[in-house]
Amino acid sequence: MVHLSSRATLGVGIGLRAPHVAAVLATRPALGWLEVHAENYMGGGPALVALEQLRREYPLSVHGVGLSLGSATPLNTRHLTRLQRLVERLEPALVSEHLAWSIAGGVYLNHLLPLPYTEETLGIVAQHIQQTQEALQRPILLENPSSYLRFADSVIPETEFLSTLVRRTGCGLLCDVNNIYVSCCNLGGDPVAYLDALPAHAIREIHLAGHAVNDADGQTVLIDDHGAAVVLAVWELYAHALARFGPVSTLIEWDTNIPDLTVLCDEVHTAAQYQCQAEERAYASVA
Repeated sequence: MVHLSSRATLGVGIGLRAPHVAAVLATRPALGWLEVHAENYMGGGPALVALEQLRREYPLSVHGVGLSLGSATPLNTRHLTRLQRLVERLEPALVSEHLAWSIAGGVYLNHLLPLPYTEETLGIVAQHIQQTQEALQRPILLENPSSYLRFADSVIPETEFLSTLVRRTGCGLLCDVNNIYVSCCNLGGDPVAYLDALPAHAIREIHLAGHAVNDADGQTVLIDDHGAAVVLAVWELYAHALARFGPVSTLIEWDTNIPDLTVLCDEVHTAAQYQCQAEERAYASVA
């Protein structure tokens, strides 16, 4: 199986969701790789059997949504053990989690909740990343969140927070370009400056997705719902990311209002075109 110990790229893939499993098995579309949410496969059963069929033809990525690296309490060791067993079984090329928390007092809240960026939080998240990497015996990738508020207690810029975690733990980064766009629109940031502040050597995966636009009380809020096609502004930001980071493994996410598989394949084709254009520009600049 494929393991990314270097800056190798898997090309462009999709987040594999249940409505598309049968179609992917039947048609074997030209996809670079498949990413799955870990929690959907920890219980075994037919879903895991189908995924093991697909892993013979496609590299896999395991994307966790429930480890809660940002919780102030210790990690749920039962959940971590189940993740470890799944990773050992699937041998994915990439494993990732979120810079967020979702567990409090033993209750799972089913949301990726934001963190205050402080030295205390930095220490907690770094410890949890190291514990996870020791259990999995591999580096993980940490995904930047989509944000709708900023804590008054936050004293560390998000990009600096992520960069420090990379230095302390040796983890990599999953750069979600749509999340950057959503957060900067909601909080008044500069998405290009955000990209430029990330440590380029640590970017091993890029996510692209659509979002919803909500207008309430005269204020526009973008919601990272993964329920639409990628918008032009995010494609343009993706082009900047490719120019800075190179042809990083890229994923199309679509989790709500899920369309036919052919629609996702069209998005994959568009992302591949952006990658080709970036490579051509890079070649022309050194020729």
